[in-house]
Amino acid sequence: MADTQNSTQDTPKNTNNEVALEMMKFIAVQTGYGKGVGTSAGFGPKSSNSPEQYAEALLELFQRCKKTVEG
Repeated sequence: MADTQNSTQDTPKNTNNEVALEMMKFIAVQTGYGKGVGTSAGFGPKSSNSPEQYAEALLELFQRCKKTVEG
């Protein structure tokens, strides 16, 4: 049986995007990036960031990660 290999191999650009995405996810989860100031146990004011602001912050973080990976 012939050795079959995936015909769609990752290009460097795709690989860079994947690395940047993983970096972004790690930073966002570890730091709460883009969520705004929140408090624990439900005490205090709610986060002031809307879902749109949160998405914008994550996109900005992804662009920064991508620039770092490619740079």
